[in-house]
Amino acid sequence: MGSKLILVGQVAGAFGVKGEVRVTAFTADPGALLSYGTLLDANGAPALTLTAGRVEQNAVVAGVQPSLTRESAQALRGLRLFIERDRLPPADEEDEFYLVDLVGLKVVSPIGEALGRVKFATNFGAGDLLEIAPATPGEASWYAPFTKAVVPEVDIAGGRIVVNRPAEVEVESE
Repeated sequence: MGSKLILVGQVAGAFGVKGEVRVTAFTADPGALLSYGTLLDANGAPALTLTAGRVEQNAVVAGVQPSLTRESAQALRGLRLFIERDRLPPADEEDEFYLVDLVGLKVVSPIGEALGRVKFATNFGAGDLLEIAPATPGEASWYAPFTKAVVPEVDIAGGRIVVNRPAEVEVESE
């Protein structure tokens, strides 16, 4: 598969008695899940297609194709749902990025010193974090908050980001 997979939701379980599912959305607009068509599993294989549904808080309650019983809908609980990255529109703003697009970029200091590569991007609830795999063998990975102060420059086309390594990030050997 040529495109990266983007996690867009996770089945929370069955809803009602008619085989509908409740899907927790990981998108800015939960209703977008209804427009993606066939959603994929973590391996990129077709998992399910949401049909007519409604938004409830940060989730979507929808029927699925093929139709399910309540029991089979409940059995999908925990299923993570993905779409291919190339199905998403480009970012609207100059300083707006999809976190998945940062993975693999070179990380350099403001003076151009190689610090490593972006290994992973995540959000544990307190803001976006970039896990940096170090340039020096034997050093442990470290995290950088994805804020303008810590990451003043992102050059996706050039394949690099500039990071002001936070002082509290200690260099440790593994």
